[in-house]
Amino acid sequence: MTTALISIVDDDECIRRTTTFLIESFGFRAAAFESAEDFLKSVRLHETSCLIVDVQMPGMSGLQLQSELAAEGAGIPIIFVTAYDNKTLRHQAKQAGAVAFLGKPFNDEELLESIHLALRGTLEATRDLIAVVDDDESIRRTTTLLIESFGLRAIAFESAESFLQSGQQHNTSCLILDVRMPQMNGLQLQRGLAAAGCNIPIVFITAYDDKESRGRAMQAGAVAFLGKPFSDEQLLQTLRSALGHDKGGTTST
Repeated sequence: MTTALISIVDDDECIRRTTTFLIESFGFRAAAFESAEDFLKSVRLHETSCLIVDVQMPGMSGLQLQSELAAEGAGIPIIFVTAYDNKTLRHQAKQAGAVAFLGKPFNDEELLESIHLALRGTLEATRDLIAVVDDDESIRRTTTLLIESFGLRAIAFESAESFLQSGQQHNTSCLILDVRMPQMNGLQLQRGLAAAGCNIPIVFITAYDDKESRGRAMQAGAVAFLGKPFSDEQLLQTLRSALGHDKGGTTST
């Protein structure tokens, strides 16, 4: 599946560069434009799922771009950013349907929350679903929150059996799977899914890394084998590889 495209329109090159990097770190695609005119002429206009636009720019302003898009019937959710916040501009933007109005500099959490708000509903059915299977409740909770912070959907299960009984294996784009669990372990689930012809990309996670388990998992087609605790960046890059957003794979620990 294709990840959402977030377009940035800002005449400040530094803002375009840093915001693009931040959006991509969340797991989205990003496209940047130095003017509203450039964005309107771009083929990316019709691919854009969310627009981050500066309020005050040379030529066409952000509010004028908002009006132009509305007149053309392009219902792109808009997040305004500005270094010159005032109540009148904020009110005009919100009245015209803006999702958010952020003052520069904004922090990572503010931007991510605004993007999630903008995309809510439009991507709910199409975003990749990542299933987490781990008997440790704290791992399930923190990993689920981390996955959702990347802009993906997440669902958690406390056992391999509960995952199989849920029927969600048919909707799952990637499986994050603990190696050691009571009853059916991660390697057994991997074999069972393969035997059933269910080829879900699998990322193994474990606090008890050993060469034998790693070898068996990777030989059976696992995308990666991560040791706990893993970093946010490790998981993001691994998921991108598993979902086909990057080339190649990883076996980081």
